[in-house]
Amino acid sequence: MDQNVVTMILKNGTSTGIVQCNLDEWIGVSYKIPRNRLNEAKELKNINNTGVYILFGVDEDTGDDRAYIGEAENIYKRLSQHNKTKDFWNCCLVFVSQDNSLNKAHIKFIENELYNKAKEVGRIIIENDTKPTKSSLDGADEIRAIKFYEKIILLTAVYGYHIFDKVLTEQDVKDDEIYYIDSIGLKASGTQTEEGFIVFKCSQSNEEFKKASTQSLRNKWNELRTQKVVDNGIFLKDMIFHSPSTAAAMVLGRNANGLTEWKNKDGKSLKEIMNKE
Repeated sequence: MDQNVVTMILKNGTSTGIVQCNLDEWIGVSYKIPRNRLNEAKELKNINNTGVYILFGVDEDTGDDRAYIGEAENIYKRLSQHNKTKDFWNCCLVFVSQDNSLNKAHIKFIENELYNKAKEVGRIIIENDTKPTKSSLDGADEIRAIKFYEKIILLTAVYGYHIFDKVLTEQDVKDDEIYYIDSIGLKASGTQTEEGFIVFKCSQSNEEFKKASTQSLRNKWNELRTQKVVDNGIFLKDMIFHSPSTAAAMVLGRNANGLTEWKNKDGKSLKEIMNKE
């Protein structure tokens, strides 16, 4: 099994401040920078180098995570620009080479790969207006860019952001870990994970949402249809929600207590199972 040695430095002495992350035998360095610490970040080593970055934030209407993937020949300068023009983000991840050996072609290649991966996984709404163009690399340059990309995928998860991690499918889960809703003619299945509750692809969803439900749930409902996650009452992809209750609401079309609505194959609710553990 491949192993990686990760070194993390808490620049402000706390995990909520600026965090530096390094990997042994890696030409790069990465930082997690809260937006309110951006001014301090200008003193970080290599922060003015060429690299890629990811802005993270939350949609105020739906509570969903959002991200923007970008590149720059001077990372700090670009982040300063975004601080003035983009409202949604509250934290960013930065990935640069320590010796500034990445050029514009490398980072355009990496940016495109990251964008494609994030869109393929589909966990987070990507704020980019257009798909980044992909530069053409040959031989050693492509290998160098791919290796750097792979380290970004790893470190992004280490920082606690799962934008590039595949969502579990029904085939990945044991039968006794699958929960079901079979109500008002609707059938859906899903599972509870460390990150939230996943509703599996092909689950059914009510095509009408009760007006008495909360505004945030109605916003979420509309977004699922706008993004074509749900079409004609069917989930077209595996979708992760922050809670079992939100997942149940998106199936039933109303406010719902997910702990009691989701039941295993033996008819026991998620709440009953959790209370036994």
